[in-house]
Amino acid sequence: MGWLNLFKHELKAIFTNVSLVFTVFGGVVFYSFLYPLPYTNELPRDQKVAVVDLDQTQMSRELIRMADATPQVHIAQHLGSIDAAKQALLDRQVEGILVIPHDFYKDVMLGTSPTLAYAGNAALFLVYGTIVEGLSSAGTDLGVHAKINRLVLKGDNFVQASEQYSAMKLNMRPVFNVTMGYINYVVPAVFVLILHQTLLIGVGMVGASENEARAAGKTGYWAEYPVWMIMMVRAFIFVMIYLVLACYYFGFTFTYYGVNRLASIPDLVSMTIAFLLAVIMLGMVLGQLIPRCELVTLVVLLSSLPLVFTAGFIWPASELPTLLRELSQLAPSTPAINGFLGLNQMGATFAQMIGWWQQLWLQALGFGTLAFWLMSRARKVSR
Repeated sequence: MGWLNLFKHELKAIFTNVSLVFTVFGGVVFYSFLYPLPYTNELPRDQKVAVVDLDQTQMSRELIRMADATPQVHIAQHLGSIDAAKQALLDRQVEGILVIPHDFYKDVMLGTSPTLAYAGNAALFLVYGTIVEGLSSAGTDLGVHAKINRLVLKGDNFVQASEQYSAMKLNMRPVFNVTMGYINYVVPAVFVLILHQTLLIGVGMVGASENEARAAGKTGYWAEYPVWMIMMVRAFIFVMIYLVLACYYFGFTFTYYGVNRLASIPDLVSMTIAFLLAVIMLGMVLGQLIPRCELVTLVVLLSSLPLVFTAGFIWPASELPTLLRELSQLAPSTPAINGFLGLNQMGATFAQMIGWWQQLWLQALGFGTLAFWLMSRARKVSR
């Protein structure tokens, strides 16, 4: 009945459950490589574009060369009509279209603004945005060259014309996501969710296994020790396991993928412990409510996409329906993702993120109290 024996029983219950071990250890390691793999190039590049040149002048050909020289666009086809270009887009031979209108050269030289037409597959928003960015960049650069040439023809010095063609200069410096890529944008948040979901499944499976045994008329060590004692030992073991896995995610994998790491170790550990305890207590609640092990995985996996889209990093939380926004605050993943992103990716101080930390501790206390009541009630019913 001592602490040591309870530790042995809990460790045996965890590490002899093949599904649990595979989910916790295999899932964390497997997803650390699988999820970022399709996005290792960060942004789509060299998207195939069809050109319809209705002007057929030296300037239109120069624009085509400039578009092809951008990293975003590859001019794959030169077509004679807009209908042919549309068909190529529908057949997925190209991902975008550039139409250069009649009198393009004439309008540019007269100082009027010709209209360049861009088209693309907007169903793939990253591809569409890349094509528009590349074509727009080429068009803007050509316009700048034309304006500089007009200033030179008026007698301005070439250097002065190059500096004075615009009253405003844009100096873009990306903040937080310095690569402007997908990995720095979404991987840090999704990795927190992976830790959340696998831990929830692991703890829930232990409780669900006890429910299966009760339903079969069996008993076990979990009926011999005080409920608070079982909760403390179970929480301690899972915290120790997931501190190692969190170090693997926030350490090795972030370094491997070049993700920002700005948080100090004490701040990161403080947020991690609060996060793990909140998830463990929720997992204990889940384990008492679900009668069979396999259902734990199903329930948790079904919650993954709603948790992703309501956490506030893919879609602004202010734009979510109020009910969804309030419900999402009940999941430890929501304050954890916001807290970790603030500390690790944005360089916020712990004082600035303390609200999320306090929310995690409140969740740990609330779910812990509920788990204690459910476990005590289950024990009384089974007697």
